[in-house]
Amino acid sequence: MIIETERLVLRPIDPERDFDGWYRTNSDPETVRYLGTKPMNRAEAWRSMALVLGHWAIRGFGFFSVELRETGEWVGRVGPWFPEGWPAREVGWTVSPDHLRKGYATEAARASIDYVFDALGWARVVHVIMDGNEASVAVARKLGSRLIRSQQGVPGVTEELVHIYGQDNPRA
Repeated sequence: MIIETERLVLRPIDPERDFDGWYRTNSDPETVRYLGTKPMNRAEAWRSMALVLGHWAIRGFGFFSVELRETGEWVGRVGPWFPEGWPAREVGWTVSPDHLRKGYATEAARASIDYVFDALGWARVVHVIMDGNEASVAVARKLGSRLIRSQQGVPGVTEELVHIYGQDNPRA
């Protein structure tokens, strides 16, 4: 499955091709601050990637790698996410610190939302956003999502306050 947007390509994660970018992103303190984890070493980042690939095997969907159409440079990850204990079916995003504030999260997430509504038939999508992550709140709002509820923690991820933004499938 490959999804193309004006500037980006969403494609299956390729561990050999993507791991260095994945590691750099997941070792950055500012990036992981809102992912409910601490900066990862290479072994932890590898396990993180394995978790995401395993989600694909179990659920049949999961995060895509996002790359620039023109250069193939790794930008981040985006896509559907619904591990056991998660509040609802999510489209989430993480952008490499090298590519922040360029609109890539919004562009990739919009394409991913279209995918989950059209191809997977989801009736609703959410975005689980940790308290204080104003950049992701702005992305969620640009996508047309609104605050549904707030809750204390997500099992196995964080005990901190999270805000759940979401939207219904307009084609359902």
